[in-house]
Amino acid sequence: MLRYVTAGVDGSTESLAAAHWAAREALRRGASLKLVHAWKWHPRPASSVPADLSEREWAQQTLDRAVGSVRAARPGLRIVDELVADSAVAALIAAAEDAELLVLGSRGLGGVAGFMVGSVSQRVVARSPRPVVLVRAGESSADEHLPAPDGVSPDEIPEIPYRDVVLGLDIRRPCDELIEFAFEAARRYGAALHVIHAFGVPSAEGADLHAVTGAGPELLAAQERALVAALRPWCEKFPGISVTETVSEGRAATALVRAASGASLVVVGRRTRDGRLGTHIGPVTHAALHHVGCPVAVVPHA
Repeated sequence: MLRYVTAGVDGSTESLAAAHWAAREALRRGASLKLVHAWKWHPRPASSVPADLSEREWAQQTLDRAVGSVRAARPGLRIVDELVADSAVAALIAAAEDAELLVLGSRGLGGVAGFMVGSVSQRVVARSPRPVVLVRAGESSADEHLPAPDGVSPDEIPEIPYRDVVLGLDIRRPCDELIEFAFEAARRYGAALHVIHAFGVPSAEGADLHAVTGAGPELLAAQERALVAALRPWCEKFPGISVTETVSEGRAATALVRAASGASLVVVGRRTRDGRLGTHIGPVTHAALHHVGCPVAVVPHA
C-alpha cells in the first residue's frame, strides 16, 4: 500500500511553498507525494479564470503547474495528482484520511490584527483527522537548515545540520501522539529537539492535588521534574536525539513563539472535540499559526 504526504494546491505562492515542503517531507519519510486541487462549478466564474477556458480546465492547469514545479525540483519523487470537484475544505479533509500528513499554505496575518487570512487552512486544521503542517510563502530547503557558511553552493545545503524541532507541551495532559510526532521529526531531520513548557501559578482555589503550594523556585523545580519525567520514556525510545527542556512561568503562547525563532519546525497539539460550535484549535496553537515564521505542525489528539 502506498504511503502519502499530501499537499493542497490552489495556485497561490503559499500553496506552492507547501507543495515543495511536502515533497521534501515525502523524501524524508520514503513516501509518495499527492497534490490535491479542489474546484467547484459556479454560474459566474471568478475573474481569474481565463475567458477561453472552463473552470475545470483552469483547475487542471493550476494543478499541472504545481506538479511540474515540484517534479522539476525532485525528479526522482513519485507524484500523484488529484483534481476534486468539491469544496476545498471537504476535499482536503477527505484527502487527509489516506495521508500520513497533510500540508497546506498559510497566508499569515491579514489586515485585521489577530485574524489569520486563509479560512480554508484554519478550518481544515480544526477538523483534520491527521496532522497538518502549515507553510508560509517563501519557505525553502535552506530555511530548514542552520545558516550556510560563505561559499556553500545550493547543492550542499542538505548536508548542513537542520535547525531544532520545537515542541510545545502541556505536562498536565502529555499526549503520546504529539510527543511521538516531534521525536520522529527530530529523528528524520537528525536535529535536536527543544521542548517548551510554560505554566501559571495556581490560585488557592484552582490548585489541583498535584500542584505545589506557592510560587518561586520550588514550583519551577517541580514543573521541571514533571517535564523530564514525561519525556523520559521517549528519550529512551529515541536515544540518539539531543533533547533540551525549557520551563518558564507565564503564557505558553509567548514562550513558544519566542522559542520558535530559528526553528525548522514547531509542533503543537489540537485536542479533538465533538460538536459543531465552530473551529477549536486552542489558544497556543492559534498563536503559533499567527506568529511563528517556520512551518507549524498541528497534531490532533484525544
